Amino acid sequence: MSIQIHKQGLSDSIQDSGRYGYQHMGIQVNGCIDYLSARLANTLLQNDIENPVFEIHFPASSFTFLSAQIICITGANFVPVLNEQSIPLFTPIQMNAGDCLQFLQPLDGRTAYMAVKGVINCEEWLDSYSFTNRRLQKNEEFSIMKESADSSSLLNNTKTAFLENLTHKVQAHLQNHLPIRIIPGPAWNTLEANSIQQLLHGHFEISSQANRMGFPLKGPVLFQQKSEEPLSSAVTRGTLQLLPSGELIVLMADHQTIGGYANLGQIILVDLPRLAQLKKESPFTFSLVNVEEAHQIYLKINEWFKH
Repeated sequence: MSIQIHKQGLSDSIQDSGRYGYQHMGIQVNGCIDYLSARLANTLLQNDIENPVFEIHFPASSFTFLSAQIICITGANFVPVLNEQSIPLFTPIQMNAGDCLQFLQPLDGRTAYMAVKGVINCEEWLDSYSFTNRRLQKNEEFSIMKESADSSSLLNNTKTAFLENLTHKVQAHLQNHLPIRIIPGPAWNTLEANSIQQLLHGHFEISSQANRMGFPLKGPVLFQQKSEEPLSSAVTRGTLQLLPSGELIVLMADHQTIGGYANLGQIILVDLPRLAQLKKESPFTFSLVNVEEAHQIYLKINEWFKH
């Protein structure tokens, strides 16, 4: 029972929640850049919420199913087609042996996720299936370890009220246009007063050079009160760094373990999926929150997935 990569995409991979606890050894965290969509795909298939999933970027891979599987696609809408017939997102879909799944064009969002009912059988290292440079390869095959639970109910056209509500909440969160929230970092007060105002009230866009390591931003050029080269220190996903050019970069899932650029702040975890799904031409703004607020928002969104 397996899935074959019929055509290789640009930078598709298998991801999970990431590899935590090893950054002090220089080992990157990795993981899904939109963990909410990945969790949603697994939840809709009644999988464990942390099961590995296919993370799909555009141009996307195409998949041939060598055996019957049930899949669910969430996140970005790349117009998935099964045997040249479009299929819906956020819905369990039966795939039969010989079926071919393709993605035609990026209509909305930046990253899609495909979960499979069961567990994708792939290489695991240090408690994670995520790797920095491990991309899906043409003709590569992945077997699926089935779980014992009956999956016949997945293919009913009617979702439970819980799943309908969860899908709506995740989609609404990812698509809202509120500011991206940040916690001020150690270099925040080194900014000139005018640059602070520009950061909080200016409009930014994601550069075309964005990748899983970081999202360079286009927007106002920012200046520090005096030019000092900070000591290298630990960074994490969502760290907002000020480059020597005065431009910003947001570190994403494949970020380095330490950084030497000025650390202006930290994008809160629940807003990183929103940023991860923004197209490069979509403007956004920033706003400030404190650590306590960030914790409360995170706990509230985690509650969505509890049933």
